[in-house]
Amino acid sequence: MTKLEIFDSTLRDGAQGEGISFSVSDKLAIVRALDEFGVDYIEAGNPGSNPKDIEFFQRVAEIPLQNGRLCGFGSTCRKETRPEDDQNVLSLLGANTPSVAIFGKTWDLHALQVLHTTLEENLRLVRDTIRFFKERGKEVIFDAEHFFDGYAHNPGYAMQVLSAAHEAGADALCLCDTNGGALPDAIADTVRLVCVRFPGTRIGIHCHNDSGCAVASSLLAVRAGAVQVQGTFTGIGERCGNANLSTILPGLRLKMGMDCKGDLPNLRHTAMKIAELCNMQLPSSKPYVRASAFAHKGGMHIDGVSKLSRSFEHVPPEAVGNERRFLMSEVSGRTTVLAKLAGVAPELEKNSPEVAQIVARLKELEHEGFQFEAADASFELMVLKTLRRFVPHFSLSMYRISGEYPFPDGDQSASAMLSIQVDGTAETTAAMGYGPVHALDTALRKALAVFYPELNKVRLTDYKVRVLTGTAATASVVRVLIESSDGDTTWTTVGVSTDIIAASWQALTDSIEYILHKKEAAARCR
Repeated sequence: MTKLEIFDSTLRDGAQGEGISFSVSDKLAIVRALDEFGVDYIEAGNPGSNPKDIEFFQRVAEIPLQNGRLCGFGSTCRKETRPEDDQNVLSLLGANTPSVAIFGKTWDLHALQVLHTTLEENLRLVRDTIRFFKERGKEVIFDAEHFFDGYAHNPGYAMQVLSAAHEAGADALCLCDTNGGALPDAIADTVRLVCVRFPGTRIGIHCHNDSGCAVASSLLAVRAGAVQVQGTFTGIGERCGNANLSTILPGLRLKMGMDCKGDLPNLRHTAMKIAELCNMQLPSSKPYVRASAFAHKGGMHIDGVSKLSRSFEHVPPEAVGNERRFLMSEVSGRTTVLAKLAGVAPELEKNSPEVAQIVARLKELEHEGFQFEAADASFELMVLKTLRRFVPHFSLSMYRISGEYPFPDGDQSASAMLSIQVDGTAETTAAMGYGPVHALDTALRKALAVFYPELNKVRLTDYKVRVLTGTAATASVVRVLIESSDGDTTWTTVGVSTDIIAASWQALTDSIEYILHKKEAAARCR
């Protein structure tokens, strides 16, 4: 079986995504995460583009990689210029990576109207630049930019560009759907033709997601003969993003039986870690790696998956480092609740009176506006309280919130003072914040850190408010969902009230109580 190569471009193409800005430390941490996961190539960016990348290439050279091969990125030399006289080419050489990815124009439109050069000169740029790096011992991957658009417009010239790269010694020819507009069947047909035209040559695929087909196109390109798959681990990138490797990899291994590197049981952890370093929140519906990927709500689904997991799960969740979730709602029956209770109170049976109490309490709370299908942590705490197995870690004596305008401290518009008690010891503190909830959250963590220093690692990662009774205008009942993380795990809690601060306080305290309870339970198991 042909071994596939996984080429990650998070640090280059991913950095071009809207809202993405890596520090040098972020980039180094992503390199370590990708190498630990086991990708073949880590495209590290353009060393001549800015001072940050220059520093990064200096520091990354000190990291001993176990799996990944570092790859610099750059263009062919400028028109009417020799590679040895082109500063960007020399900067790429100076980065001293074992591999380089060189992109060149394969669409005659770009050569003529973007580069403003002749078609023959464009071929020279490709030949001379690749030869320059091959003569200096580099592995060269030629990124055939806009190849599918170029092939559709002028197939003869697009193939000429590939031939120029191949004859100059390129080790791999990667076909790029740079606009992201080609459909999967067209990509597969074209890849198949290129593989026939260049037998024995490593053909790669690089897709963007502008038509929503990047993953499908990449998988079909492999079916058609491509042996290198380029993308970004979480799908970030220019415009609508790149092909998502965290979706492609399990497709290749678990569904297509392909031979490729990558620690799949570590897939979810790696995706979440990279998302954190990107300062972004992955949608819960991301396949394989996010919370909804193996979440079941319908009673028939839960009953089926409880009896035979593959009846409603296309792959085992543990195969990609994820876990099954049963969602709680007002339509949940005892079977659904019992399945959810397996991780909290496994000794309970369907006809246990405690299960009936939990179901009744669930329906009561959801009638009030609580929603537990997206707040597993609050559901678990509710169960423990109903079973009288929960001991609070702190109690609130008072809090006071105030807001001012004009803002007294930059754009920090609110302050909070609170007093809590832990085992009879009181702690009073105050904090400023960017709004009342932020001020209250900061003050609470500040007070609790005196007793529970491990909470210094916990932070709020998402905050959502929904109005439940719009007819009551500003007196409406609101539901607050808070997502928290300690860097390793993520959990969600919920609060409901006509007072948005009170609802936020419920969700905040549940967030803290949950992680303290989990850490104590883990310590007891040890």
